[in-house]
Amino acid sequence: MNACRLILDEQPGSGPWNMAVDEALLQSAVDGNDVTVRIYRWSEATLSLGYFQPGIAANDDPKFAKLPAVRRLSGGGAILHHHEITYSCAVPADHPASQVPTGIYVQAHTAIIKVLNGLGIAAALRGASHGSSADAFLCFSRGDPHDLLLCGHKIVGSAQRRRRGAVLQHGSLILRRSEYAPEHPGVLDLTDRLKVDDRLPAVIGSSIAELLSDRVDEGPLTASERQLAIALMVEKYSRLEWRLRTPAHS
Repeated sequence: MNACRLILDEQPGSGPWNMAVDEALLQSAVDGNDVTVRIYRWSEATLSLGYFQPGIAANDDPKFAKLPAVRRLSGGGAILHHHEITYSCAVPADHPASQVPTGIYVQAHTAIIKVLNGLGIAAALRGASHGSSADAFLCFSRGDPHDLLLCGHKIVGSAQRRRRGAVLQHGSLILRRSEYAPEHPGVLDLTDRLKVDDRLPAVIGSSIAELLSDRVDEGPLTASERQLAIALMVEKYSRLEWRLRTPAHS
């Protein structure tokens, strides 16, 4: 099985930077490098649009109109990144989890469940069919069998992009509700069992990495990955044209 690099970003990043790094890691996986799991934060409340969502949609709700917004490479609904732990994993085409469409969803969400259950928090996969709208603007207003639920509320949502067999998946664990989307509570709103400290993001990252590989090494971006991420941030993710476009499938 492939080795796994675990990146624990200490400094919160902007929306364009975070999305640029994730795409750079996807390209690294396309090039045949090892699995990477990344844990990161956001420098301010940020709305990320799914790849296929209309760019103007972020301005339709006055709650979101003044927030910084960025378009993701992955599909799905918009995510308000505020009080959360965010992960991404970039998995090369030859990894067994890349061979099954839902493989990485199951492994990443199972890893998060393992951590939460170990803390006495009864999170579980949705599993059953759902009645929520697949067209809702926010990801956390949509439902999928692989969603992670606590007390009937979706607390983890993830999205993917595939490129030449490699997979980028990123997702968010809501810690507490945001004033911009108070209808979506987080773990801290639903239970008093979770004690958030500086170790929790690393524990979650390690749990995901250990399900994807039997060898995990912590490390930073390579120089070439950082160089590509800077270029993507400047030339793509910071540009208004990228955020406002409604992309065709590619």
